[in-house]
Amino acid sequence: MSTSVFFFQNKSLHFYLLHMPQSILKSTHYIELGSYQYWPVLVPRGIRLYTYEQIPVFLKENPYITDGYRAHLPSMLCLKSMFVLSNETVNIWSHLLGFLLFFLLGVKDMATVLPSAGASREDYVIYSIGLFCFQVCMLCSVGYHLFCCHRSEKTCRRWLALDYAGISVGILGCYVPGVFYAFYCNSFWRQVYLLTVLALILAVFAAQIHPHYLTQQWKKLRSAMFCSVAGYGIIPACHWVWLNGGFNADIVQVFFPRVLIMYLIAASAFLFYISKIPERYFPGQLNYLGASHQFWHMLVVVMFYWWHQTAIYIMNYRHNQPCTDSSG
Repeated sequence: MSTSVFFFQNKSLHFYLLHMPQSILKSTHYIELGSYQYWPVLVPRGIRLYTYEQIPVFLKENPYITDGYRAHLPSMLCLKSMFVLSNETVNIWSHLLGFLLFFLLGVKDMATVLPSAGASREDYVIYSIGLFCFQVCMLCSVGYHLFCCHRSEKTCRRWLALDYAGISVGILGCYVPGVFYAFYCNSFWRQVYLLTVLALILAVFAAQIHPHYLTQQWKKLRSAMFCSVAGYGIIPACHWVWLNGGFNADIVQVFFPRVLIMYLIAASAFLFYISKIPERYFPGQLNYLGASHQFWHMLVVVMFYWWHQTAIYIMNYRHNQPCTDSSG
């Protein structure tokens, strides 16, 4: 940016601030947004934004996000802060809108999609479970990112635990329709894999009781747990391919690429989550928009939506292709 342009923009901003009503000016907080070091943001009384150095230790997760933190807030101000531009704004609203998306998809499915497909009572149950799990995952995430700024560390930790529990529920929501329709014609293996997945999810829930579960020492172990639960799906997927006669089977050629795409989206989301890229290479420049956790959030929504559409696709296939002795 040239010096003359920068001077003109700063002069215009200064003129704007001079003519701003004093009642509003008192509620103005200044943040660094991209190349602007003093960008005005209106915040409700009692709320302010902090730098990374100023926040409590339990909020220090990402040193490359240097500004825009909410902290030391009671519950009511935590709720009000969702309308304040902070480094959690995109995280909150991406999954709040994600919840709304899956809620509306549920209404549409129950009202039009499933009836037009001649769905059975089992289909309604499976879709209800899947979409309910996605909605729970979204709301748990919203809750944590909304209340992580609470003045009580204990409250923050409780919401963090709920966020992790929501991830497990979201994974369950992927497995239920996937396993049900993959082994639609083989009730034995369908029950085996559904019960196994449920046991894994319950094991993760049980691990959350451990007092060290939310500590930094268990960070890698937590990631390994979720990767193991999600990666377990490779086993029933390979078994399903074998039961259907290999990759040349029609249903495998139709369905297996969609499974791979789902795993690619999940892997991409996880890489953003653990690598802290791109803000690692642009510290302080992506505090409010473009951070890795925001990409993680949006990719999770995309993955859930993709899997929901895949479940509808495979349901229609199963209804149009009756089971045979050799089908899985």
